[in-house]
Amino acid sequence: MATRGRKPKPTALKVLEGNPGKRPLNAHEPVPPKGEVKCPSWLLPEAKKEWKRLAPAMQAMGILTVADEKAFAGYCQAYARWKEAEEFITQHGSIFKTPSGYVQQVPQVSIAQQNLKIMQSFCSEFGLTPATRARIIAGCADGGASDDPMESILKGGWG
Repeated sequence: MATRGRKPKPTALKVLEGNPGKRPLNAHEPVPPKGEVKCPSWLLPEAKKEWKRLAPAMQAMGILTVADEKAFAGYCQAYARWKEAEEFITQHGSIFKTPSGYVQQVPQVSIAQQNLKIMQSFCSEFGLTPATRARIIAGCADGGASDDPMESILKGGWG
């Protein structure tokens, strides 16, 4: 049976957003251990390229941890399969004629659409879209926005 309502937002993400709901934060939320995140050897070559492109920035932002390796690998693999399907469509077109004369969509169109949906889901989970990034306030040492306007000005946050 599925759970009801919205998925809970991680406390770290609420802090980065400045806790817009002003609800009490979960002080007992599990925190993944810090450590080196390694690209899995079983990923497709294009997925490995995407891993190497995004992983360093995500680790620097604190949104890719050891606990997130498999989810991020899923994103990278979906990216590789999406790109492969899109390249096929670009090269061969999105429709073909069957032997009986009907016009039909090539399977790569649905493969591309399915993997794009998977990628979009992972992107929103990791804060990789403009909309999810717009809700995040980064750069404060404590991870949240300062309540003191003077402190913000002194740290160079005016304007």
